[in-house]
Amino acid sequence: MLTKIVPIGNSRGIRIPKAMLETCGFGEEVELQAKNGALILRPVNTPRAGWAEAFAGMAAAKDDFLVQEEAPASTQFDAEEWEW
Repeated sequence: MLTKIVPIGNSRGIRIPKAMLETCGFGEEVELQAKNGALILRPVNTPRAGWAEAFAGMAAAKDDFLVQEEAPASTQFDAEEWEW
């Protein structure tokens, strides 16, 4: 696809068609990189994306319980008197 570079204030830019934005998975921000004479645009990688949905699925499947065993009620350290 050919497109024109257009003035945007003191900068220049291109218009990216909506269908192409959706195909590439672009949101409000992109990662921009210049490499070997080319511009590379990538969707921003958001850490923990999809975690809320995954946790909701775990809760629905009753797979969201704590697997750590219960700790003892007290230890020798708790039983001894100590001061701050």
